[in-house]
Amino acid sequence: MKLYNKLILLLVVVMCSYGCTDFDELNTNPDTTTTVPASMLARGVILKMIQKGGSKDFINDVLLAKQFTWNENANGIQYNLIGTKELSRLQTLVDCTDMVSKAPENSLKGYQGLASFAKAFMCYYTTMDLGDIPYSEAGMGEEGILKPKFDSQKDVLIGILKDLEEAYSFFSAANDVAFEGDPVFGGNKNLWKKTVTAMQLKVLINLSKRVDDSDLNVKTRFASIVSSGSLMTSNKDNYQLVYEDKTNMRYPFNDMTTNQCKYAMHSSVLVDTLKKYNDYRLFYYAEPADGLLAEGFSKSDYDAYVGIDPSATFSVVSGEHGKKMFCAPNKRYTSTDHSVGEPLIYLGYGEQQLILAEAALRGWISGDADTYYKKGIKANMEFTRNVTPDSYVNGRVMTDEYITSYLASDIIQLTGNFERDLKLVITQKYIANFLQYPYEAWYEYRRTGYPVLPINPESSQNSTGTDKIPMRYRYANREYSFNRANLEESLLRQFNGNDDINNLMWLLK
Repeated sequence: MKLYNKLILLLVVVMCSYGCTDFDELNTNPDTTTTVPASMLARGVILKMIQKGGSKDFINDVLLAKQFTWNENANGIQYNLIGTKELSRLQTLVDCTDMVSKAPENSLKGYQGLASFAKAFMCYYTTMDLGDIPYSEAGMGEEGILKPKFDSQKDVLIGILKDLEEAYSFFSAANDVAFEGDPVFGGNKNLWKKTVTAMQLKVLINLSKRVDDSDLNVKTRFASIVSSGSLMTSNKDNYQLVYEDKTNMRYPFNDMTTNQCKYAMHSSVLVDTLKKYNDYRLFYYAEPADGLLAEGFSKSDYDAYVGIDPSATFSVVSGEHGKKMFCAPNKRYTSTDHSVGEPLIYLGYGEQQLILAEAALRGWISGDADTYYKKGIKANMEFTRNVTPDSYVNGRVMTDEYITSYLASDIIQLTGNFERDLKLVITQKYIANFLQYPYEAWYEYRRTGYPVLPINPESSQNSTGTDKIPMRYRYANREYSFNRANLEESLLRQFNGNDDINNLMWLLK
């Protein structure tokens, strides 16, 4: 026993002596790299941009935009009560800095382009949800700035536009394969330039209420980008995440990845619009109501589809669910036989064309609004058709002939009346945004008021405005705990100190 104790003591002494000097060296495999290469960081940055939360989190924005109703409970998001948002997207900026510092010299421009684009992308969605955010000092923890100031939303958006200009310049100067580690475009610099251009147009159209601001110069910027930028030319250019039938790579709102699918019910806002337009996307987005099939309707009948008023009280919603008088999501999203669902688009050709249509209506560009508008509709229909197996279309195939006839139908034609035409353009974006372009349908509603969404004070959980749909998220408790002084200064500047979901942020005033 004494010998054993002496051996143990000797081992401890040896380990301690090494632990005080070269312990890391002892535990490092000399044949293994100790740093993460730029390509791996690039892959992580891109996935952080385009991945979306799973299970019910995947459809929170769909509930907020009143495209779904929810049967599990009286869901706060459906009933106009939204909570807080973290600034977690901004943490990616640290990875961007690290990525550029480790970039090989021959591909430095490409990695710099990605870093500039990622900063713009992450800051765009963060400011669109909250208002003022840290921008000029964001991601500078290694420089000792642990409590970054909150920049005004105007300054943030000016910075975002500058970042996008830099990203475009970097990609223009990069190799044809701009960088390695790209899971979306394989580093193709031309596709990245188109993505940057689409992002520029998205940001600018969301500044339509600030078109007279001389610092932003929205109208001139927009026209210049359209005339000289690399525009997307087809759905092949979409900046999107493609899912696979593999563990952790399947569609997030599928029966193989969540048990929440059974609670989703299509809303009357979306279903009634699709029925009004005789739009076959109804049959691609939804399943017919079982209660109506039992009454003798076929799955290809428009009358077999019914939406639930998203402002109805939960007792009404639950009652319709119990009677099976509702439309579930199309099984192409939820079936275990189709676990890839559809790609998730953040920036796409169809959206770009509808943005151009609105810009033409506003007189920002000289192109024909009707041409852009119809190209945008056609692109979305073709995308939806091409990602949907024929077994999931409920008997209504969107053939080329059907799409042509749809585009010629009287009910969707632009007339030259600005407000009516704007409503038509935004309504088509609303249809195309179903389970795509996260949060954009809500952003569009806040900005334009279209489509008109139902509000019911009897069911609303919006405690400071039962007759209102929320305009923003509140700042997360973490900011109050760790950066209170800067946050409170920002709240005073923006909203007279009141962090409320009904406040109008700067770009909406």
